[in-house]
Amino acid sequence: MKDGSPLVEIDPAPSLAPPAADVVGNLPIKPDELDRCATLSGQLLDRRYRVGRRLGEGGMSYVYRAEDLDSGAAVAVKILLPRLSRDPGAVERLRREATIAMRLDHPNVCPILRMGEADRMIYLVMPYLEGEPLSEHEARRGPFTVAEGIPLLVQMCHGLRHAHELQIVHRDLKPENVMLVPDGAMDAGEPRYRAVVMDFGLAKERRAGPEVVKLTATGMVLGTPEFMSPEQIRGKPLDGRSDVYALGILAFELFTGQLPFAGKSAQETMIARLRGSPATLRHLRPELPAKLEAVILRCLAIDRAERFQSMNELADAFESVVAAGVFGRLFRR
Repeated sequence: MKDGSPLVEIDPAPSLAPPAADVVGNLPIKPDELDRCATLSGQLLDRRYRVGRRLGEGGMSYVYRAEDLDSGAAVAVKILLPRLSRDPGAVERLRREATIAMRLDHPNVCPILRMGEADRMIYLVMPYLEGEPLSEHEARRGPFTVAEGIPLLVQMCHGLRHAHELQIVHRDLKPENVMLVPDGAMDAGEPRYRAVVMDFGLAKERRAGPEVVKLTATGMVLGTPEFMSPEQIRGKPLDGRSDVYALGILAFELFTGQLPFAGKSAQETMIARLRGSPATLRHLRPELPAKLEAVILRCLAIDRAERFQSMNELADAFESVVAAGVFGRLFRR
């Protein structure tokens, strides 16, 4: 569970020395505030959550596994870093994340269950998912086969379709923000996974109110540079077709282990996307179907009018890549 920044794996009981000084504006953050957020394991949060091991940390938060004493369920608790909890803009963004994600209800998206505040700490509660991020799975086992990758992409399409139906655009889709959860079934001796889209922290309602518009002012670029659509790079208004673009980049990396746009820096890859010169899938893996290459290239069109216009269309296109009689049992709606 993350806030959009890569998590750093840590030992269950780390030795953490607080920084010498941390300041928000003119207000210094006391070392004990940092200690409290970083060493919650074994404590009771808000008289409800028994905090377990720390799962990791990102640019906005610490994330812990915990037990909800009211329900007995395992949950993940995201604690906002002290320097951000004093920033009204960061707090408002977190509240927006919670409000948006509480509306999500689909097996291929991760909702937020609750937002709270205790002992001057702001926290979010999410279901605890037993699995691993797609990024780590890719790094461990290498590029996917068509039979392995297509079902996961179709599931991501279904989860994002649900979000888009609620007028929610993710805006930060990438392998780090997709969790693979074993569903208990096996295919040819290998575990089968459910793909769950996570971290709607940069998500934006298409019908945003003035408070959201203020937070994401025109020209302000939010997201992960390597996966941004051309219109997102330019700071233009976004719709679900920006998620189509990002899913195309994710799919390219899923099957090749590489990104479709070359560059020595994030800035260079952004410029390449504005010029529309992606690598071709079959140049890197000639054995992959030409139809799959065509689907991904259409996702990566500079003009969003030339992309798939909905996640339903993209899901159908991915499914059409393989013969339904051979792989149809793998697709789950």
